[in-house]
Amino acid sequence: MQLSERAKQLIPKARIVSFATWQEMHPSEAISLFQQADDERYYLTDADLAALQGLSFSDEGLKLARLLRDRASDIVTEAREEVLAHFPQIIQPGGELYPPFRAEACWRDFWHFLRCVTYGIAGGNSFFTSEEGLKNMNLLYQELKVPLPAMILGLESLKVASLKYSIPQQTAIASACFDHLIEKLKTFQP
Repeated sequence: MQLSERAKQLIPKARIVSFATWQEMHPSEAISLFQQADDERYYLTDADLAALQGLSFSDEGLKLARLLRDRASDIVTEAREEVLAHFPQIIQPGGELYPPFRAEACWRDFWHFLRCVTYGIAGGNSFFTSEEGLKNMNLLYQELKVPLPAMILGLESLKVASLKYSIPQQTAIASACFDHLIEKLKTFQP
């Protein structure tokens, strides 16, 4: 796949997460754990979660973040199947996620959406997005002609699949985190 120069410039700027607003509610060592995970694009590790527990983060949020991390493949698969059920032609020749590398990029975005949502769940804060990063993601999606309705459906499906693993004490923060990101994606220009 040959990316345009504009796409290459936008990719590193298209970051979903910002912990800038978390400074007032969480200690700097916690912010550093979250920031490192996001910078290196991984889910919080067991060691990260244990450190956060030691910093008085909600046990329920940390448990759900761990569970969603451990079930990420299943959750992303379920969301992908939902998108393909609603948009069966999307991966066929002429479809918006064809050739296959385009579909793989979409499913990878689902994995990253879920990763970012788990940060909000673990941190107990649904306002985890970066306005600047999402602005650049919007521009990148426009440049790459990403099918926004499919991405929004995918994110909504990630929420449904994830909430199957939550217990009542976890549902409010999980729903708030997903809803926040879904609303942000709905503001993207088609």
